[in-house]
Amino acid sequence: MQFVPPDLYPVSAEIFLLSMACLILIVDLFVRDKKNTLSFVLTQLTLMGAALVTVFTSARLLSLLIAVVLGPEAATDLTPRFVEALGIPVGDEITYTFSKMYVDDLMGDLLKLMLYLTVMLVLFYSRAYLLDRAQMAKSEYYTLTLFATLGMMVMISANNLVTVYIGIELLSLSLYALVALNRDSISATEAAMKYFVLGALASGLLLYGMSMIYGATGSLEISAIAERLFNGQANKTILGFGVVFLVSGIAFKLGVVPFHMWIPDVYHGAPTPVTLFIASAPKLAAFAIVIRVLVNGLIVVSQDWQAMLLILAVLSMAVGNFAAIAQTNLKRMLAYSAISHMGFMLLGMVTGVVGGDARYALNAYSSSMFYVITYVLTSAGTFGMILLLSRSGFESDEISDFAGLNKRSPWFAAVMMMMMFSMAGVPFFVGFFAKFSVLQAVVAAGYLWLAIAAVFFSLVGAYYYLRVVKVMYFDPPANKAPIAAPMNARILMSANGLAVALLGIFPQTLMSLCAFSLLRSL
Repeated sequence: MQFVPPDLYPVSAEIFLLSMACLILIVDLFVRDKKNTLSFVLTQLTLMGAALVTVFTSARLLSLLIAVVLGPEAATDLTPRFVEALGIPVGDEITYTFSKMYVDDLMGDLLKLMLYLTVMLVLFYSRAYLLDRAQMAKSEYYTLTLFATLGMMVMISANNLVTVYIGIELLSLSLYALVALNRDSISATEAAMKYFVLGALASGLLLYGMSMIYGATGSLEISAIAERLFNGQANKTILGFGVVFLVSGIAFKLGVVPFHMWIPDVYHGAPTPVTLFIASAPKLAAFAIVIRVLVNGLIVVSQDWQAMLLILAVLSMAVGNFAAIAQTNLKRMLAYSAISHMGFMLLGMVTGVVGGDARYALNAYSSSMFYVITYVLTSAGTFGMILLLSRSGFESDEISDFAGLNKRSPWFAAVMMMMMFSMAGVPFFVGFFAKFSVLQAVVAAGYLWLAIAAVFFSLVGAYYYLRVVKVMYFDPPANKAPIAAPMNARILMSANGLAVALLGIFPQTLMSLCAFSLLRSL
């Protein structure tokens, strides 16, 4: 048997990020800096470099970005020049490597770009918080974040159930360590233990489902599973059990009801920078897993997993929104809010195939992709504001801590209001168009009752978002001291708020990017 070396070009970004993570780990051994400035700078440069590698090793992504920025004519003219100058291979829309265990396509490239941007935001927002707390100011935070990012990149490009599992475990193990990073905090240690135990259970469910699907189809490769299901070469009974366990494992990673038990405790107990990370970037990777495994691999049995996701979506919207009303801690409120948002995102996945007809699929799946990207952007800004208001010895994670924020800083109160309005789905912020795009996909598929239920639960959710706005603008401030935050965090927070507002006014570009990337990838 002759060994054929894999094509490493499609995984250039992953190789670069892994190499830099190992380099930062080694460099930190020889640098004595309590502020870990070098580790922070190298980590940010690594993410920027990974973004550049992703763009300049993909002719299709490069052409798409030039078209968005300069127009279609410029893309037609400039893309061949860049391709020739940089030696970018021009091949199929979808490229496989490592014996088809890994896939490189436009959807994966776009999600990776959003992943890099999100992680960079997380690190910038976290910087001042970490410097104020000696027990948290460790370089391990940056290296673990990079390894978690690598795990998400593997999840996004996985084309084999084993690759999916490797990516999930690399992400999960890094997150367990991040949650427990503050060893002096009892709540953080408790949250890490709960997360670890429940995560191990979910991994067992996921592996059991994968083994059953392998037994039913004789393959672990996602595209081969789809082909064998299409040809009727699968044991339907074993496959049915496998799908149930697989969906259960994925549901845990998404944090939807009834697999949501870890979300509130981990969000509340983890240090706020880690909560910010968990609440944002992994959602992109979880969406990619849903597309890769359920849509690309199990579309033939879509009626089975769509029925399961429908129940999970409705339960998540109900439990998440009603439980959030009773919360006084902002991190716990946002945890239950995240459960409801993931339920809302699943509505698009539920309505892709109706009665065996897949003509609604692109519209439905692109609306879910748009929803998860905009949610990640808004969630990052919301937790970033909590970090901005926190200071040494004080965690600004209670709703009452935002009392009178308008009197302390009218601009940051306005930014937080934009985030809350967007999450509530108030026109004309990006959250409104995200919800609207999902609802129109649901209605187009004929699920009118489901759209009505989603609107009802959104109205329930609006109450606790507007309560935060009321506290900021109408309650007297407990502390009248001006907000002390580094300039880079202030600028990024302002840019984040403006992005939420402007994407609400001009959502079409991002919507088109999502639809086009899925069209070229499915």
